[in-house]
Amino acid sequence: MFERFTKDARAVVTGAVEQAERGGAQTVDAEHMLLALLDREGSRASFALAALGGGEWLESLRGALDEARRRGGLSQAEAEALAGLGIDVGEIVARVEEVHGAGALSGDVKDKGWWSGRRSFSRGAKDVLERSLRIAVARRDRHIGDEHILLALTSRPGVPAEVLADHGVTYESVTRVLYGGGEAGQAKAG
Repeated sequence: MFERFTKDARAVVTGAVEQAERGGAQTVDAEHMLLALLDREGSRASFALAALGGGEWLESLRGALDEARRRGGLSQAEAEALAGLGIDVGEIVARVEEVHGAGALSGDVKDKGWWSGRRSFSRGAKDVLERSLRIAVARRDRHIGDEHILLALTSRPGVPAEVLADHGVTYESVTRVLYGGGEAGQAKAG
């Protein structure tokens, strides 16, 4: 599959690995792929993000991703659902961090010293890559670009799609920017 990736898409994948390494994560997650996309310049995905106002909210989006990692990867919707059951995720995070330090639920292995290996891709990250392929095939594109990765991130439930949607970046809005208004209603691949 990777032979079909453009230079920009490959840069997102390697950037995601670097993001995971910088954060001390054992696996590369979909969130790392989004962070790597946000670092790109001069690509189709960066064009789409800029057209949707990315310059104004990039830091806010990064902050929302950090907050989700602090919650152990729970999306805001999941935290609200738990609140409906009487479970205060904020209180749980505060208590865990009080005992184990800031970011204890993030799954990072900072300062643990024992991690020295190749990072594998989580099920969510693999799903993003598979969806990017399906989206490219559905559009009859010959290659998988970083724009397909962005579309895949917006098309699956989870933290990346939620924080992107909170900033006005949805599958439909990205499709509209990249391909014009007439195709925004096209069914999501996958």
